[in-house]
Amino acid sequence: MHLTLIVNPFASTANARVRVQLERLLREHHHVTVVETTKSGHAIRLAHRAVADGTDVVLGLGGDGTINEIANGVMGMGATIAPLPGGSTNVLARAIGYPNDPLQAAAAFLKALDHPDTAQTRVLAGVGRAGDRIFLFHAGLGFDAAIVNRVERRGPLKRYAGHALFAAVTADNWMRSLRNRQPWFRIESDSGAVVEDAQLAVALNTDPYTFLGNQPLTLAPEARLERPLSVVALRSLAPAPALKAGLTAVMGRRGIPDGRSTTHWSDVGRLVVRGHRPFPYQLDGESFDEVDELTIDYLPEVVTFIVPPPAD
Repeated sequence: MHLTLIVNPFASTANARVRVQLERLLREHHHVTVVETTKSGHAIRLAHRAVADGTDVVLGLGGDGTINEIANGVMGMGATIAPLPGGSTNVLARAIGYPNDPLQAAAAFLKALDHPDTAQTRVLAGVGRAGDRIFLFHAGLGFDAAIVNRVERRGPLKRYAGHALFAAVTADNWMRSLRNRQPWFRIESDSGAVVEDAQLAVALNTDPYTFLGNQPLTLAPEARLERPLSVVALRSLAPAPALKAGLTAVMGRRGIPDGRSTTHWSDVGRLVVRGHRPFPYQLDGESFDEVDELTIDYLPEVVTFIVPPPAD
């Protein structure tokens, strides 16, 4: 089988030692082409070219942004892809069952390729689309995206500080939000349900939303690659509701419920977001410029993932 491995050399764990071991492991079993990204967006073109040239599976060694770009590059081409965790968080790889170690994940991937029951190791997944970009596990709007935007501007520090940097930026942004309580946007689902005054919204395609180290943060446990999106929104970031939502995400497995200051919708095919002021958004941890309006759609059966086989 012909595999193409796309490597982000700037990812947290994509160092030379790991890469040599990883390539050796993959080449023991298959023909492997290895290519490196050099800038943002490069993996989109590399993945598209690999599939056009006939590769069987495209693997990404990097963070969530790398596998997001790969998926954007191969969308509509009937491609098969797999994530190898090389970033600081690796939400997608862990959510679909891969170990949070690139060599262990590669071993699980190879086991999946050899598994006799492909129904257990291939997932024909749907994705979300915001504007002209797709996302694999979540889109964050407002407060969520403002945090990602500030972290991304500190690129080198993100690589080494990781979760500590996210925690510090979250705390600082939350303090700032208490001084400006103007709602960010209005959201409306395809069912006609409306929230007029949201400060934060997340459209989810998988569970969990993210990880703090080994601790998953669960907003919508029903979210799956094979079903339409779940949407969670917060109307208020005041101390009591914000703390309650945060503790629920960390401590529970039931997700964020509907309530006075929170909203939880399931099986959303389309979400229309209209800003009361320009709002930021992020897709799979990659931030984008502020917009006044954004439409998010669910696209079923877009890409096939190789997933680890069930434990023996």
